[in-house]
Amino acid sequence: MSTALWNGQGQGFSFRIDEKKVNTVLVTNKHVIEGNEVVTFFLTKKNHQGEPILGSKEEITLRGKESYWIKHPDSNVDLAVLPLDPLLQEIEKRKLSVFYCTLCQGLIPNENILNSISAIEDIIMVGYPNGIWDEKNNMPIVRRGITATSPKYDYRGNPIFLIDCAVFPGSSGSPVMIYNQGAYKDQRGNINMSNDRLIFLGVVYRLLIHEAYGEIENPHMSPKELSKFISEIPNNLGVVIKSQKIMDFLPLLQS
Repeated sequence: MSTALWNGQGQGFSFRIDEKKVNTVLVTNKHVIEGNEVVTFFLTKKNHQGEPILGSKEEITLRGKESYWIKHPDSNVDLAVLPLDPLLQEIEKRKLSVFYCTLCQGLIPNENILNSISAIEDIIMVGYPNGIWDEKNNMPIVRRGITATSPKYDYRGNPIFLIDCAVFPGSSGSPVMIYNQGAYKDQRGNINMSNDRLIFLGVVYRLLIHEAYGEIENPHMSPKELSKFISEIPNNLGVVIKSQKIMDFLPLLQS
């Protein structure tokens, strides 16, 4: 996956508009783009065989970028998409060949798939925690965790669920997926050996924080001079918007 860097991250996603047309977008959070006027993409170049050339990347900058984004119509859903087709067409005009791969509608779980998964599933999160990434090879960071609440249900009545994973600032916009290679166990305990499993569950939009309170004591200070502090500690719980909400952008892109 090619990289897009600002105060968060995003992932490519392809919408099937009709039998012939596919729209490619970048998905991230509204709060990531707000107030930012410049976005820089680092796209990995590819060879004649279509394979990425690691270490060889093209830097592309968009200015006044917030006007390019489409924000989710529900103010309570922290998602936004950037249509990439005009950018990709411009890249082709410049005779550049870049490598990218996208998630797609077929990876979003329907009701039957949701009913087949367990309440506790191993997940991976792909992103840039604290802005950390492999600048040389233009690669993101992958972290593992588990579902902390079941993706089948709306946490507190909202289209979200929780994950137990090391989520930090910079993880906003990270895709969360179930990814099993070779074998996995379903909710009934049956072991499936024949196929890999990839399910796009959602997009990280916030982390939960534990606030620790305390005082700095000094024997030479009066009680009025004691310093109080509040320390915010990540508690390794991330909040994920369900991937089904991405499909709300489809009619907006069609129009």
